[in-house]
Amino acid sequence: MTYVEAIFKVLVVGLILGAGLPALFAGGLVAYSSGTGGTHDDGTVSASNPALKALGVLLFAVVAAVVVIAILYITKATIIHHFGFNPVPFIPGK
Repeated sequence: MTYVEAIFKVLVVGLILGAGLPALFAGGLVAYSSGTGGTHDDGTVSASNPALKALGVLLFAVVAAVVVIAILYITKATIIHHFGFNPVPFIPGK
């Protein structure tokens, strides 16, 4: 692997995790808040939208799963050493 390929891989992962996850979280916030309904300035009430609320919760769950899997991957060697099992067997090792 050349240095350019390694730099490109780091750049791509950095963009996905550094900009993609916050964008998913922000999308979840927008979807969840849009799905709650509310009161308008003129006093009318809009009904809640359960589909948007479910989409928001799903996006939050995806972000949380990525964070937990990343922490398990980072601490994989310590967990294997102390407990004897691989917490992320679906991610190939070196």
